[in-house]
Amino acid sequence: MSSPFGHLRLIVNPRGGDRRSRAMLPALRSALEARGVGCDVAEAVGSEAIQDAVRTAVDDGVRYVAAVGGDGTVHHVANGLFADDEPIADGVVLAIVSAGQGGNLARTIGMRLPPERLATRLASPGTMDVDLGVVEFVDEGGEERRCYFTNAARVGYGAEVTRLTGRLPRSLGRFRHLLAAWAGIRATERHRMTLELAHAGRKVDAVELAVAQGQFVGAGLRMAPRATPDDGRFNILAFTGQPNQVFVATTDMVHGRHLPSPDISEWQSPFVAVDCDPPLRVAVDDELVGRTPARFTLLPGALRLKI
Repeated sequence: MSSPFGHLRLIVNPRGGDRRSRAMLPALRSALEARGVGCDVAEAVGSEAIQDAVRTAVDDGVRYVAAVGGDGTVHHVANGLFADDEPIADGVVLAIVSAGQGGNLARTIGMRLPPERLATRLASPGTMDVDLGVVEFVDEGGEERRCYFTNAARVGYGAEVTRLTGRLPRSLGRFRHLLAAWAGIRATERHRMTLELAHAGRKVDAVELAVAQGQFVGAGLRMAPRATPDDGRFNILAFTGQPNQVFVATTDMVHGRHLPSPDISEWQSPFVAVDCDPPLRVAVDDELVGRTPARFTLLPGALRLKI
């Protein structure tokens, strides 16, 4: 058995995935070699370095790349594969080798697997074309910017949790996310959000707005159980209860049992714009990017994922 997509390049963030990315490589490479899949490794740390590693792989003629690390690593690899809303090369297949607590898009597509099983899947021909999110936002310097995202965006409470999680030591593991979620309550209030959707405009008082393609966020919370990454629409959730209600709901959110709820409004739309006074933080793929106003759109079926 060998890869139907040619040589595989593993883009490894040694600081990603709770620093477990490098540790899992020997077992994964051994399993890939046993299946006849040729591969090599490119290590990179930070957004620009990871994107450069992706572009170098494509320039080298590689059309099969894997993001090895956490959700942020997948985010940066995907951003390296696109420019001006077009892929930088035709026929590139992206695989996800999840090494972190979250592994959220990998959970949605069934690719959060141990090395032996993952290697078997990486050697198989199965792929799916999924939608790629585009977010336009304001950075900390007040400049308008944009980037791509693969899994989910969070505005308000969820983005605050992302910020706080990044300040806590990775050695805390899953407890790190719980501490950040608890601390986020104290830093979050309900705010009047003005939303623009495909079918209507809305004004809601909400703690958080989630814009999801995948079902999972954070440390594997199934926040958007009705999200599908290939249907051309976002699953949009506005959490309209009090901040402590969002935290309490995390127990049910592990299994996606928090819906339906009178404190959560839900829509399906190919785009959403959000504005708020004061501006709220925006995070995508568990990476803090900037503040509102923000607009989220889709490039339907733009990203070819290994499944």
